[in-house]
Amino acid sequence: MVRSSLVEAFNIERKKSTSHHITDYDIFPDKNLLDQLRTKIIENLIDQEIPDDKLLNQFINDEIDKTIEGYDLSNLERSHLYNLIDNEINGYGPLTELLEDKNITEIMVNSPKEIYIEIDGQIIRDESVSFINDEHIVRTIERMIGPMGRTIDATNPMVDSRLKDGSRINAVIPPLSTKGPVITIRKFKSEMTTADDLIRIGSMTPYMATFLEAAVKGKCNIIVCGGTGSGKTTLLNILSSFVPENERIITIEDAAELQLHKEHVISLETRVTNYDNEGEVTIRDLVINALRMRPDRIIVGEVRGKEAFDMLQAMNTGHEGSLTTLHANGAKDALNRLETMVLMSGLDIPVKAIREYITSAIDLVVNIDRMSDGKRKITSICELENFEDGEIQLKEIFAFRQKGLTANREVDGEYILFNETVPKVYQKISSRGITEIDQMFHLQK
Repeated sequence: MVRSSLVEAFNIERKKSTSHHITDYDIFPDKNLLDQLRTKIIENLIDQEIPDDKLLNQFINDEIDKTIEGYDLSNLERSHLYNLIDNEINGYGPLTELLEDKNITEIMVNSPKEIYIEIDGQIIRDESVSFINDEHIVRTIERMIGPMGRTIDATNPMVDSRLKDGSRINAVIPPLSTKGPVITIRKFKSEMTTADDLIRIGSMTPYMATFLEAAVKGKCNIIVCGGTGSGKTTLLNILSSFVPENERIITIEDAAELQLHKEHVISLETRVTNYDNEGEVTIRDLVINALRMRPDRIIVGEVRGKEAFDMLQAMNTGHEGSLTTLHANGAKDALNRLETMVLMSGLDIPVKAIREYITSAIDLVVNIDRMSDGKRKITSICELENFEDGEIQLKEIFAFRQKGLTANREVDGEYILFNETVPKVYQKISSRGITEIDQMFHLQK
């Protein structure tokens, strides 16, 4: 019932905002005719050069006129057809307006006529757009990833890239995808750029923001963990904004998503193999190379494999204040995954030694969750307190405790600050002359 009302309200709002968002088949009841005309026009326009004496819009109009000659189309149908073709040439085809819609956070293309979007944390099927066929989807993928130097084909059927606005695109085609080409786009939220933004939407409290800012400025090594779509990269962006302006930052990512508004930033991006299976550059390669680039801070977009050991080594050898994200369901799970990744590096190191190494390298683990109502919240900020009896001991500093759900099915809960004792990281933070959290732990001087 909730989902139905959401879909209905969403579709009404889109239809009110612009006629482009009206379902394709609201204007063209004959689905086959719409796809037939689109196919003809696109095929006619591909690889054609625009004559010097014609403007682009005039050229497109002329091609549409030629194609629809003999068809009894209304002015509205013709106008809609023009918009579709304009999006093919100047945008990203059927996805153009979905990408421009700020209410949409994620786009999922499962097949030409099966497209889902995420809005307000809810995934709904969107019938306002469609592709002609699988080839149309692949052509759109190629248009999206081409500017980033990425390719997709039978020998390289999976790609992770980004769009100009920072949105991340993942695409998979056959033979890996048995259903046909699939696209997943996680849109970059340009409006979520400061701690105040997260406070405003209830993702954290002012106290938590003050503490995290002090921790970053105090050069604590921090891991941000959470599940898929929980907001890890957004939070990492905001934490990075606390880095002092006079520090040299090197970011390392598979597909550059971080948007650091800093003066001294070097962004490194991995590279996949070429047609001869050569030339691959991994996250681990970039982490090792970054150590030779005189960084004050190393920020790894997401640690997933063998690079975990090199990152810990950097944190343990003078490169304090490093930040990264990790896919995990809580702080304990994050440390277990980190331990597994170090073991993947192939080094013959006892598990006890790895845990001691992690304890000495990592200061804080920040967990962010997407709640059942779709809202994101920082649910825990933990410090690695010590290492006892072969286990890493975690101490929670902040937490969100859910009490239940409201009548509107929104998560109801409260944020808690555990300030009975002073956290271990306080010493590291205060040693750099940072006093903003003194009052928080009753340490007024």
